[in-house]
Amino acid sequence: MNGASGRMGYRQHLVRSILAIRDEGGFELPNGERVTVRPLLVGRSEQKLAELASRHGIADYTTDLDAALADPQWEIYGDFLVTKARSAALRKAIAAGKTIYTEKPTAETLEESIELAQLAKDAGVKTGVVHDKLYLPGLQKLRRLIDSGFFGRILSVRGEFGYWVFEGDWQPAQRPSWNYRTEDGGGIIVDMFPHWNYVMENLFGGVRSVYAQAVTHIPERWDEQGERYAATADDAAYGVFELEGGVIAQINSSWTTRVDRDELVQFHVDGTHGSAVVGLFGAKIQPRNATPKPVWNPDLEDTIDYDATWQQVPANDVFLNGFRQQWQEFLTSYVLGTDYPFDLLAGARGVQLAEAGLASSASGSRVELPTLSLR
Repeated sequence: MNGASGRMGYRQHLVRSILAIRDEGGFELPNGERVTVRPLLVGRSEQKLAELASRHGIADYTTDLDAALADPQWEIYGDFLVTKARSAALRKAIAAGKTIYTEKPTAETLEESIELAQLAKDAGVKTGVVHDKLYLPGLQKLRRLIDSGFFGRILSVRGEFGYWVFEGDWQPAQRPSWNYRTEDGGGIIVDMFPHWNYVMENLFGGVRSVYAQAVTHIPERWDEQGERYAATADDAAYGVFELEGGVIAQINSSWTTRVDRDELVQFHVDGTHGSAVVGLFGAKIQPRNATPKPVWNPDLEDTIDYDATWQQVPANDVFLNGFRQQWQEFLTSYVLGTDYPFDLLAGARGVQLAEAGLASSASGSRVELPTLSLR
């Protein structure tokens, strides 16, 4: 686990996924067997690794990535590094023949992300890329609604994501400062468009074109040491996406907005037979036979209680932490030798959308996305 001391690597991948699996004695495969895990922590600071290992009862850690990759007892390489450091490490893991599970974006450019996918294919290396948003309880409920035919023909999707990230002067920022510097791999399009790509692709249809506007609303921020710096990366992005089948999606992503919705991310899906609003956990629906009939009249107060016309979707299941659920699916695929859909090529499609979004913003035009394939 390379980068497990970072924010996401520690909280989601180490503690809530790998250690949770280990501490429960593993999980059961479809054939009744159990799989468990043993982590090796890899990083630059031996002191940090030793502290993490002691805190969580982990026997193995090292600052020598090359030695770890050369050791056959470690079968899977997990990458949770910052984006700028990821490509070089993935190349080493591919060369070592390790199975790979990595955060995204998989590379800084589309060209490099495709090259990595091709290298893994040529080497016969199994790969997996984090698609955590698909495993959110709210989106799993949405998947059920789609599979049941609830929507009829889906017409459009509107997404709102974001919250106010403090500038760092009078109150510390709740995101690392590198997120706001292009030269360090920051920017909300680079961060979030890969997520939106796999959400749209797996729920509504592949992205065929994008029109986006990237903005740096706050040009000056303060870093972790309280030093003022120029924010060179986009902190908000407004995108319109044309999907397969004619579905139109609009998604706003912003670290400069104050929240007035039920959850930090929310999708409103409209179809001919019904609509749904889903977030991280919640989901509510309005079928066509329970849809009110508003009439526009600015001279009279509207008496319809629109909130009351929606009904909640029951959970009907126990949902695991989304990162853990995907880890278990990937580990199952690895042990059983089955195909895994969320591979480095899927990750490259996320980088493709981010790159196209930035190109659209720079040119002020709609950008089409060709289908990606490997040799």
